[in-house]
Amino acid sequence: MSDLEQRPTHAEDLNDQMRQRREKLQKLRDANINPYPYSFDVTHFAQPILDAFQDGMSDTVAIAGRVMTIRNMGKASFFHLQDSSGRIQVYVRKDDLGDAAYQAFKLYDIGDIVGVKGFTFRTKMGEISVHAQSLELLAKSLRPIPVAKEQEVDGKKVVYDAFSDREMRYRQRYVDLFVNPDVRDVFRKRSKMISSIRAFLDARGYLEVETPILQPIYGGASARPFTTHYNALDATFFLRIANELYLKRLIVGGFDGVYEFAKNFRNEGMSRFHNPEFTMLEFYVAYKDYIWMMETTEQLLSTVATAVNGSTTVRVGDHEIDLAPPYRRLSMAEAIKEHTGKDIEGKSEAELRQIARELSLHLDANIGSGKIIDEIFGEFVEARLIQPTFITDYPIEMSPLTKKHRSKAGLVERFELIVAGKELCNAYSELNDALDQRERLEEQAKLRARGDDEAMSLDEDFLRALEYGMPPTAGIGIGIDRLAMLLLGQDSIRDVLFFPQMKPE
Repeated sequence: MSDLEQRPTHAEDLNDQMRQRREKLQKLRDANINPYPYSFDVTHFAQPILDAFQDGMSDTVAIAGRVMTIRNMGKASFFHLQDSSGRIQVYVRKDDLGDAAYQAFKLYDIGDIVGVKGFTFRTKMGEISVHAQSLELLAKSLRPIPVAKEQEVDGKKVVYDAFSDREMRYRQRYVDLFVNPDVRDVFRKRSKMISSIRAFLDARGYLEVETPILQPIYGGASARPFTTHYNALDATFFLRIANELYLKRLIVGGFDGVYEFAKNFRNEGMSRFHNPEFTMLEFYVAYKDYIWMMETTEQLLSTVATAVNGSTTVRVGDHEIDLAPPYRRLSMAEAIKEHTGKDIEGKSEAELRQIARELSLHLDANIGSGKIIDEIFGEFVEARLIQPTFITDYPIEMSPLTKKHRSKAGLVERFELIVAGKELCNAYSELNDALDQRERLEEQAKLRARGDDEAMSLDEDFLRALEYGMPPTAGIGIGIDRLAMLLLGQDSIRDVLFFPQMKPE
């Protein structure tokens, strides 16, 4: 048994295929072939070669990628090479490579990464290919890769034995990406989505910034944080749940518009729509309000949808959703009345609890009026809002960082954008009255004392910043992962995250 076979492979036994690959690796080394060289000069990529090819012309190319199929036919062979752009067939002949190089090729496996230098041509079967003049192994694959089999049935491509187990795909995303090209396309589009958002905001003169992830006081949202210990300071710190309070500090500092693509962390459950680590875009613009922000949100989302998909329409299940403006606007009270028949305006906590009982909704005894209304809305309204709908004018208890409504007592100037039954955006006319803000956060402290562990903490430094004066400001948070799900037609947040959180194996 060779040294390679004796090496442990993370406490698992080597199966026959893995053992054979290690034996081939040793044979390559015995032949003085380095199976892991340092570089290869790539000049072309598969899909552009296919797109540009014209009969009668032949280009000299150097390509590199993973071997996805092999057909050995004595002194000649074919294999398909897959790079970041797509797949192309490679023709290998013993007379071109020489005996030693061709014998080395016989030790290649599906999954190996190779470099090819040669010229383009079309085979007798009509397939555009590269005729290899030299071949180099760039990385020997020690594990067999899942290989999907394709067959044409009634003129349609049918895939068999696909790498389709969702849990395995999420745990081994690196395999998922090279086995399932459509998955790579999802993440390319996600990247395009983010770059188009950035272009939209940059064109308006807003500054992209970075704010702390480790925070001594967490705030800016109602959520349970992840806690850690900062050894150098011997203090408890938190992974941020939102970057709102830091971005507002920058508005106080004199910037007219700031934005950040922020990684946020909330110590909550996981579902098709929730991952404990997620990406949020927040941006804040001085001298604007939530009405302006609604119009800007419509412009942003329609622009991004067109950039990603070439259209403002997307399909979610059986629904075709149009992100072209304008979107419907409905107050929270109006939405609840429309879908339940219950009027919540001006109701006390006791009256709201009675309404909840009439709706057969069972509530925690520790939550206040705002949470009761939120529970009613979440249970009976949200999932029914399919086309883009701005839900506006929330109860003050639900929105401790939001400016009081200019004309409706007990409400604040806030909206959430609901699309396909899920919240996509949350925005405010930002509260800039430092004394009012202190009172609101003190009310949050009382809720925490009652047992609401998602109530906000009181941040004295943020209050001090407001005391220096913050101009009227509009702010918004947009869930990037949810937006990606919507625009890319994915039904789980895990399908738009490279590495979603999973229970340990």
